[in-house]
Amino acid sequence: QVQLVESGGGLVQAGGSLRLSCAASGRTFRSYYMAWFRQAPGKERDFVAAISWGGVTTSYANSVTGRFTVSRDNAKNTVYLKMNDLKPDDTAIYYCAADPVGGMTSAYAYWGQGTQVTVSS
Repeated sequence: QVQLVESGGGLVQAGGSLRLSCAASGRTFRSYYMAWFRQAPGKERDFVAAISWGGVTTSYANSVTGRFTVSRDNAKNTVYLKMNDLKPDDTAIYYCAADPVGGMTSAYAYWGQGTQVTVSS
């Protein structure tokens, strides 16, 4: 089992940047595919980005490609989401997720509590 704690959210103006972090407990972090999802008010939770166990493979939603970068540091049990050129439509609660298999669906076994990102116009 793994516990996930996100941090780094906040209020930023359009065009600005934020870096989210997700710290994982346990000694088997490298065994998990890691992902970021987000949920805007009144909308479903959507896939944002994912990164493979060793960090070689990444995937992104079309809406964030070229602006967001997912990375991980297995020595620190942490996954990151660097968000550049933020837009008001990026406003949402951002969730970190972990799963032994991973992918781009929401079928992840473990979830963090979320961190709020608000982008003002």
